[in-house]
Amino acid sequence: QVQLVESGGGLVHTGGSLRLSCTASGFNIDFYAVGWFRQAPLKEREILSCISSGPSSTYYADSVKGRFTISRDSAKNTVYLQVDKLEVEDTAKYICATVKFGGARGCVDYIGGSWGRGTQVIVSP
Repeated sequence: QVQLVESGGGLVHTGGSLRLSCTASGFNIDFYAVGWFRQAPLKEREILSCISSGPSSTYYADSVKGRFTISRDSAKNTVYLQVDKLEVEDTAKYICATVKFGGARGCVDYIGGSWGRGTQVIVSP
């Protein structure tokens, strides 16, 4: 069964950190570009970061540049998102998906891509 499963979310205070995991099963995640999105109540889904397949290039949205870091662990078939210096405004469900990587233009989801169900991040003052 092809699926992505996120983990690592939780409740942290402002300024705290988490490491979010996106683990694939049923396929080799190294062959795909992967993106992290977030969805907050009453807000549109937002692309945060993505990493290309193969020799890894990365993209970060301006809102998270310098605070979030995306990386791969091939042995664990996992893509991580290290989230540091968290702010209350970062509270959202964080979701990973296979995407099309566009370099400096970022990345987009596509029909037939795989999506996880998300992991909740709550940042308290």
